[in-house]
Amino acid sequence: MTKKRKRQEDFQKVKLKVGKKKPKLENATDTTFKTKAIQIPEQLKEDGVLPTQNRKLNIKDLLSQMHHYSPGVKHNALLGLKELLSQYPFVIDAHLSSIISEVAAVFTDKDSGVRGAAVHLLQFLASKIRAEQIAPFFPLVSAHLSSAMTHISEGIQEDSLKVLDVLLEAYPALLTDRSIILLKNFVELISHQQLSKRLKSRDKLSWMLSVNPNRRVTSQQWRLNVLTRLKKFLQAVVDGSSDTEDEGLQEQKDSSHSVRNPICVSWKLHANNQQHIQLFESGGLRPKINSSFRLRSLTNVMDSAEKGLSSAENLKGFIEIIIPLLIECWIEASPAQSAPILGNLLESESQQLMQQVLSIIHLLWKLTKRHDETYKMELWLRMNYLVDFKHHFMRHFPYSLQDTVKHKKKDPCKSNRNCMKSSNNVDHLLLNLTLCDIMVSLASTSTLQTDSGWLDMIRKFVTDTLQDGSKLNSKQVNRLLGVTWRLMQIQQNKVATEPLIKAVYMLYQQRNLLFPVRTLLLKFFSRVYQKEDLRTQRIRSRSKVLSRWLAGLPQQLALLGLRNPELSNQLIDIIHSAASRSNKELLQSLQATAARIYDPLEGTLVLLPAEAQRRLVQLVYFLPCLPASLLACLSRCCIMGRMSSDLAATLIGILHMRSSFAGWKCQVQDNSVSDVDYFSFLFSTLIGFSREELTSLQGIRGKPHISQTQLSPIRLYLTDLDQFLHHWAVTEVICHNLSTIPSQSQCFDILQTGICKYLVGLVVIPDSTAGSVLCAINKLLDQACIISENLHRFLASCCYSLLYFLLTIDREDAEHLQKRDMLWGSCISALALLPRLLRLMLQSLQVSRICREELPVVAQLLRLLMQHGQLRSHMITNEFLVQQIIKDIMTLKSGEVQEQWLTDLHYCFNIYLASHPQTPGPINTVY
Repeated sequence: MTKKRKRQEDFQKVKLKVGKKKPKLENATDTTFKTKAIQIPEQLKEDGVLPTQNRKLNIKDLLSQMHHYSPGVKHNALLGLKELLSQYPFVIDAHLSSIISEVAAVFTDKDSGVRGAAVHLLQFLASKIRAEQIAPFFPLVSAHLSSAMTHISEGIQEDSLKVLDVLLEAYPALLTDRSIILLKNFVELISHQQLSKRLKSRDKLSWMLSVNPNRRVTSQQWRLNVLTRLKKFLQAVVDGSSDTEDEGLQEQKDSSHSVRNPICVSWKLHANNQQHIQLFESGGLRPKINSSFRLRSLTNVMDSAEKGLSSAENLKGFIEIIIPLLIECWIEASPAQSAPILGNLLESESQQLMQQVLSIIHLLWKLTKRHDETYKMELWLRMNYLVDFKHHFMRHFPYSLQDTVKHKKKDPCKSNRNCMKSSNNVDHLLLNLTLCDIMVSLASTSTLQTDSGWLDMIRKFVTDTLQDGSKLNSKQVNRLLGVTWRLMQIQQNKVATEPLIKAVYMLYQQRNLLFPVRTLLLKFFSRVYQKEDLRTQRIRSRSKVLSRWLAGLPQQLALLGLRNPELSNQLIDIIHSAASRSNKELLQSLQATAARIYDPLEGTLVLLPAEAQRRLVQLVYFLPCLPASLLACLSRCCIMGRMSSDLAATLIGILHMRSSFAGWKCQVQDNSVSDVDYFSFLFSTLIGFSREELTSLQGIRGKPHISQTQLSPIRLYLTDLDQFLHHWAVTEVICHNLSTIPSQSQCFDILQTGICKYLVGLVVIPDSTAGSVLCAINKLLDQACIISENLHRFLASCCYSLLYFLLTIDREDAEHLQKRDMLWGSCISALALLPRLLRLMLQSLQVSRICREELPVVAQLLRLLMQHGQLRSHMITNEFLVQQIIKDIMTLKSGEVQEQWLTDLHYCFNIYLASHPQTPGPINTVY
């Protein structure tokens, strides 16, 4: 055997047999292992499947498709998003950040269909997302909007205006926070920068209108689209200003008429040190602090760009850029360029462009008035732009339409030039008025001679517009009155102002004016009146037209009634202001119309709400004379319940101040309220019912309206609880006023005469009237008063009828139970003050005439009278009468089983009267 053979034996290959397992190697690694499942149910629990739309795509799928290169996929993704979010609105809150960022990113997409779908989706989202929700993401939206507005593609620029419309409609305040950037974008949409040829350096760049022939619309139409959005944006800036003011009349800062809430002072609380009144020197309702120091605004620490147009520097810079461009747009659309033969007739598109130009300038002018140094700003505007405005704007003034309006139906405005509008609904009158408003803001009293030429043109146009009888809307009237007011401030002599006031009054006399128009006219006249009234008496020259207008206000108030409460409130405020200034014409008219205003059935006082009623009651103080007929109406207003008891108390207090019993040290108004009429008013109001009503009550019989007893000739008419409480509150005021009259005995004699004349002899008397009479007697009675026998018997009958009614009230009758304390106190006080009254009432208790069912009531009454501390001495004096009544009751009950109420009566008589105790006993007794 050779060496080779031996070597092979050392590495002998193991032969494997078929069907046998391979033997394991000695160095083999064991790879076997065991596993066990770990149960974590909360971590493995899923939130659920995200909602999907019809194509089974959820929000994540749709948002991921927004990055697809295909425009069709992105378009379908936007449509799917709108479909999904409309079906499941809660998805918006969960994925708001992703939705906003993805939608804003496609503002600059190359495909117009994608951009259109994005605008529709943004419009849908704006209706679902509140401003505070989108505020954290709005800088991103605004950045994408700016990118779209400055994009090189014309289509993207056009669609950016649609995005701007949606944001202006939904989030104007958020959009105006980036006003400087967006205003620059507006300028770049219609113009481009050009280096001035006069300057070699690039320190100052001029802007000029740009023309792009690649646009789908004409250059003029494109500028109109941009300026329309710019006007909306500036309007949002004006509305969001801290010192917001309306157009026209309200934009003048020296307005002296404004509706202010007066300070309500309760003198009772003030007298008791429960209310403090803070007074300000020459401060009015809004105290003015005269100080040379001013607090620094937070805007002072901001960057100039962050201030926006609230910075005077930024506003001036924008005006310097935009005004020349607007003048160029005006020149292109002016009649001299478009149709020289037609003169000042305008085409529809030209008028729209001119309207937007003037509206933008007008808004910029309003922004200049928001700054502290308004006078310097107005002077700067006049120096820089008055010449150009006169040359271009006033050259063809006034402007009118070239096309005529075709009406399908007969219209009263058909032949009226001021009602003519173009097919695009552009108001040419508003265009002329806006131009007038801009121009008159550049004029002043010091420049009157220089500006007299174009001011006369404006004055003539305003006067003709007011006098031609046209039906104007509120926006036109507001701008028209604003121009009129400014003209009156520029030239304040009567020769110039009287024709303007007369023209406004002709418009005011038109019938069927809209409520906003009527309101504006009232504010204008009120403002003119108060401005005129501020002049000193030496130079005051009252306008005849203004006096005629004031004299007609009370009649208008009486005719208006409840048809328009808001307008009635405005009339009342103006009448109150003029009456407080003792305007002779108005006071005479108010005196003549007072009977209709204060009519208790259909007068303005009882028809209007509570606040207006309060103002009308205050007007009573200013009436020159208060005749008996008017006092009768006022008395009925107090007792009918159509105004509150507090307001009735105020009216009674005003009449007391107008009477001779107010305690004035000097005579204020001669014969304003006679003493006889004043006492008649107090007595009528105290009774609470008219003579006719008392007569009609005499025929009422039986329950539930009548309380009747056989021991009293007086039957009580049971009033409703509301009527009773109102009457009782008024009674307390009447009694207080009667108690302040110096001669109490004479006052009592007058009251006694009235009661004997109008109440004694009646069979049915209201419970509130009986209680009120007793209350007044208790208040006025003193030792000097002499009471007649008829009044004694009447009061005794009233007392027993009231006491019987109180003791027979069912416990379930909650309405009448609330009357018990007030009526019981009046009866007991009267019986305690008048011993004869108690004796007469006891003498009337002839139990032999009554039925057996009334005996327990009489016994309970006697027991309560004996137990009452105030009546103890009087009951002892009448011990014989009481004993006789008890004997009569015992006689009627003889032979029967003695009931508990009779035992109680005997016990009280033996305790309180038979033993004659000297101690006063309990002061009061709860019945």
